[in-house]
Formats: sequence, structure tokens, C-alpha cells
Amino acid sequence: MTAHISIERIEQTILLIRRHRVMLDTDLAKLYGVPAKVLNQAVRRNTSRFPADFMFQLTGEEATALRSQFVTLKTGRGQHRKYRPCAFTEQGVAMLSSVLHSERAIQVNIAIMRAFVQLREMIGSNKGLARRLNELEKKYDSQFRVVFVAIRELMAEPESKVKRIGFKT
Repeated sequence: MTAHISIERIEQTILLIRRHRVMLDTDLAKLYGVPAKVLNQAVRRNTSRFPADFMFQLTGEEATALRSQFVTLKTGRGQHRKYRPCAFTEQGVAMLSSVLHSERAIQVNIAIMRAFVQLREMIGSNKGLARRLNELEKKYDSQFRVVFVAIRELMAEPESKVKRIGFKT
């Protein structure tokens, strides 16, 4: 079952919203193979399992920005969502396995947890590398400055991995 769920596909659905890495209810529902309505209904029936740091509903501005970013607005009656999308943090995704009872839910959760861990490891290794680069830059004179600048540009996180929406403070 996990062979059909690639970590790259999951990483593409991980967004950065309010400084949290999250997955939207619609993306999770597709991965789990259930309608978003069913997923959200299971969550509403178990609200005590999803505190604010596990799951939150997007604001109207965030939902509008997301809709315009992905051009998901369809025309016609009954084509729009009744409620704003819900965003699930890594802990919220883990909790979903306790409210969605299926073998596919278990396999999807395993794949999602691996994607979050891989993403965290990539970010951590970049921070360690940046720290080491700073140490080297202090050791050597300014003639190597161009080399250090080029390395930092290569280390910069590509924008396509994590999409940023909302406001920066």
C-alpha cells in the first residue's frame, strides 16, 4: 500500500501556514481515499483529540489566498466549500489515524510521518551546515567570500518544497 504513496507527493502537499508545517484536509482526504466531508466529520466527532496545536481552521484571508494561489474556484451552484479548510500539523495528522479506522489510513499515516521526518532532517542538516560554514568563513580571509556566498545560495531552501501563505511579522 505504501508503494503507491510517494514521499515526494506528500511533501508537495505540506504547506507553511502560521509558521507551522501543515497539510490541508482536502489533501489528506485524497491520500486517505475518503471525501473531505467524511474526514472533517470524523474530526468534529472527536474534537477533544484535536487541540489548536494539532489542527486549526484557516481564516477567510488565508482561504482566499490559498484559493487564488491554486485557482481552485469552480463555477456553478454547489461547487464551493461550505466551510473554510482545516490545516493539520504533524501531531494532528498522527491523531487522524485514531479517528479514521482503515488499513489505508494506517499506511498513509506511516508515509506522512516519514515525509515530515525527512523534511525535518533536511532542514536540520542545512542549519548544521550553515553553522559550520560560518565557522569556516571566520577562519579564512575575505578572498574566499565569493565562495561562501555561492555555497549559501546553493543551501537556500527551494520555494517549491514548502509554500508560504499568510503574513510575515
